[in-house]
Formats: sequence, structure tokens, C-alpha cells
Amino acid sequence: MTQLFDRNRALLDGALQAMKTRAFWTPFPEVPSGRFYGETAREDGETAFSDLLGKSFELNGHPCEYHVGKEQSPWGLDLALTYPSASAETLISASQSAFQVWSKNSIHARMGVLLEALVRLNKMSFLIGHATVHATGQGFAMAFQAGGPHAQDRGLEAVAAAYAELTATADRAIWEKPQGRREPIVLEKEWTIVPRGIALTIGCNTFPCWNAYPGLFASLATGNTVIVKPHPMAILPLAITVGVLRQVLEEEGLPADSVLLAADEPEAQATQELVQAPETKLIDYTGSSIFGNWVRSHSGDALVFAEETGVNSVVITGTDDFRGMCANLAFSLALYSGQMCTSPQNIYVPEGGVKTNEGAKSFDEVFAGIAGAIDQLLADPKQASGICGTIVNPVTIDRLKNACSAGRILRKSGQTGVGRSATPLIVAVGEDDSLHKDECFGPVVFAIATKSAEEAIDHAANLAMKKGAITAALYATDNGLIDTAAKAFCLAGANLSVNLTGNIYVNQSAAFSDFHVTGANPAGNASLTDTAFVAQRFRRVMVRWPKGKVTRPASALS
Repeated sequence: MTQLFDRNRALLDGALQAMKTRAFWTPFPEVPSGRFYGETAREDGETAFSDLLGKSFELNGHPCEYHVGKEQSPWGLDLALTYPSASAETLISASQSAFQVWSKNSIHARMGVLLEALVRLNKMSFLIGHATVHATGQGFAMAFQAGGPHAQDRGLEAVAAAYAELTATADRAIWEKPQGRREPIVLEKEWTIVPRGIALTIGCNTFPCWNAYPGLFASLATGNTVIVKPHPMAILPLAITVGVLRQVLEEEGLPADSVLLAADEPEAQATQELVQAPETKLIDYTGSSIFGNWVRSHSGDALVFAEETGVNSVVITGTDDFRGMCANLAFSLALYSGQMCTSPQNIYVPEGGVKTNEGAKSFDEVFAGIAGAIDQLLADPKQASGICGTIVNPVTIDRLKNACSAGRILRKSGQTGVGRSATPLIVAVGEDDSLHKDECFGPVVFAIATKSAEEAIDHAANLAMKKGAITAALYATDNGLIDTAAKAFCLAGANLSVNLTGNIYVNQSAAFSDFHVTGANPAGNASLTDTAFVAQRFRRVMVRWPKGKVTRPASALS
């Protein structure tokens, strides 16, 4: 049972070390190159993806009462895929049965299975990349990274965090308490890890693997069984994931139903029934706060780990690299058409303008620079399509049109010419206007003038505290303003990036180093991947007895 653990021990050790130092490390190359994945990896991935289309996706031994599937690629491809599915009652029953075996396995046996699955998933990154392209509308380069190595990094991070917490204390001890001249009290003690039960992972449409892997792997690592409920329009990437996990489990003689797929269709979703089931003890959710509120109010005593709606802001008070700032923001705003939980939405600039290395820039000149950088970035249609991708949900187009009437347009939204696309809209609004005070998901940027730099920081940080934010960015040359912003966004629970002008962007979050979401404002109640993210998924239960007086009792899960 520990053979897989020994085989992949170096992978785990590397992750544990990186999480301590928070320095750059990854075992999974993010570049889609044959140099890392094999000369034929790209072609093999395309072929494997094409071979899946128009067929029933096979999950060996998976509960199946009917088949479902209505995925439509935002790029226009009809996947024509169907998946085995079953009622919530059937899935829960199968998960409960698997729990009786999976939960009793040793920590090392569970870790071995999960590490091996991640290694195999990494080798399938080109296949998963193509699946992610057509599930999310991302360009291939982004889909390869977000669906493949970056998601695998986050899964490995969750496994390592769980291992660190599970092994943080002894599982056995001899406890001896002196009593002066009397004989000491000597007890033998044993602690058993008791998982909570069935976990439900609710996937999202935009980043099905990246957002699902942390909760999925954290729950499995801590001994819980998992039902994976993908978004009905983004099933394939997670179906592939479930298939790999089930294969490894089966090879090890463990119940494949430790991981189940709850595939469904838009008009007949299974989410609510699974959330409300009393057997569901853990829920990982990524999505809007509207449905997030429903999940919390209907999940009974289940623990909910959520990443939800937020309003990310940029504050510009000055810069010593105006062109670098504009280029950096242009990429951040255009990337995947703003359909990222980390994408900037509001940009605050003092109404009197700012000082730069190119001289003083008025409010309008600042945004003219950003708009010009966007135009330059997206000038080549092929590059524009790769960066912006497509709009995954048609509702986003309606949202964009509504924002056009919100104020003075500083940059019109355009199209890349491929798929359902939209480039960033920049619209100037007043601070008292309401539209920018809620998340406007998609390629919408609100330009907001404030009376001063300090007011810009204050308004952005207060909005993060009230409505939630995952990221924040500041451009400043005054150290006093940087200190002020650092304190304000810290209190608001939003991670702050200062003066980014190179090839690192506020949207990006690095596994093993950055804690994605803080859990300290309404944008999410959990952080990827801190101790609290894994430690609440299990409990330690003790058995103790006088040493040598009784036969060693059986542990709770033996």
C-alpha cells in the first residue's frame, strides 16, 4: 500500500520544503513544450481529445442510471459528449460505502494514491488543456497552464498541507505523570484520525480544475470521500480527473467510488440535492455570492469552504515607469476577458492626476495610456484571441452592454474576431455611482476619480472590506502611501501587489508561495492552502489506558 508513496516521496518532500520557504518551486512545467512533455505530446493530446468527442465518456464501474451531457464550447464546437450519472441518493450511498474503506487507510497509502494521480494527470496536460479550452473558452496557452500544471501544483499543495497537518503530532504516546513518592501514573495513548465523511466539490465554469483541485485533494488526503459536481458546461476536465483518480484507486485495490462524478445538465442540476443531503459533511464551492449564500443556508452542519464574488481594485498614485505600468495593466485587464476571480475591475486615480517618469499625467491621460497599451497588446488578431479567449457565458455580454451606459467611455469594447469575444471596456464613473461597487464579471473596467491619493486607497480598501476582494494593486512612488495602502488592504483582507511592471501580474497566484484568497473578507471564507483549509476536514479521537493493565483496545477506525 505504501509503494506509491515511496515512489513519489521526493515530490511530496519538495512541496513541503517549498511551502516552508515560500520560494519559487514547481515539479510540473508550465510551458507546453515537447522538451518537457515529450516530442509527440502536443499531437497526442489533440488526438486524445478528438477521440473523446461524440461519445460516452467511460468511467469504469461508476454508478450509472442514465447518461447526461450538453456541453457547448464557447469557441463553437459541439462536444456531443455524455457522462454516466445517477441520482444523488445513489451517489451518496456509493460514497458512504467507499468511505468505510478509504477512511481506514494509512496516511501514507492515501498520499501515495494522490501523488501518483497528480503525476499521471501532469502527463495528460495537453489533453486536459484542450478539454479546458472548450469548457472555458480560454486560449490554449492559458488553458494548458490553468487546467494542467498550475492546477496540479494547487492539488499537490493541498496534499502536502494535509500531510503536514496529519503528521504534525504523534499518533501514540506513553504518558507518565510523577506523583512524588507514589508510583507515577502511566497511560498509553493512541489518537485516530477521523475524517468528517462525504465531501462535495462544486466546480465552476471558468477554472474547473484550478478551483476544484485544492478541495478535492485536501478532502481525499484527509480520508474523506468526494463527489465531484462539475459545472454542467465544464464537465470534461473534471471527468478526466475523476477517471485518473479512480484508475489509481482500482489498481491499488481500493474503492474507486472514493471519487464520484455528479454530471448533470443546465436545466436539471444536482447541486441543490447534494448540498442539502445530511450525509454531505464538507462542501468546496467557487462561484457567485448569490448561490454561495444559498449553499450556506441550506447545507446543514456541513463545513463550507467558499470562494465567491469580489471587487478587485487598482490604485494609481504615481509611477516611475508609466509605459511599464500601462503594459502590465493592459495584460491584466485583457487576460481571459476579465473572467478571473483575480482580475482588476476598478481603477482609482486622483482627479488632479499623478506624477510619472514622463511628467505629470492627468486623469484622462492615465487612462489613455492604459487604453493605448490594450490596443497595442491586442493589435494582432491571433494574439488577441489567445489572450482574451472567449466569453464563456452570454450573460457577460449583457453585463458589458449595460456597463456602456454607466458613464463616459474611455475605451470601447471590441471583438477579437474569433468566437464569442469582447475586449476590455473602460468607462469613467463617479465615486457615488453604484455599478462599480459590485462585481461586474467580465471585460469591464471602471475608472474612478478621487480627491486625493489617500482617498483612492481608502475607497478601494473599504470596498474590499465591505464587498470582498481577492487582489489589489497599487502604483506609487511615495513610501508613505505604500505603507498606508499596505495597512489598509491588510485590514481589508486583500492581497496587495505594488508597482508591478514586468511579466508578473496581479491576476496571477503562485502555488507553494501565494495564499490564494485570505478568507478575511466576503470574497471567500477559506484560503488556498493554509492550515485551516485542511485541518477542519478531520478530527483526532483518543483512546487511552493504564500501561500494562489492559489489552490494547481497537482504535476507532480499525
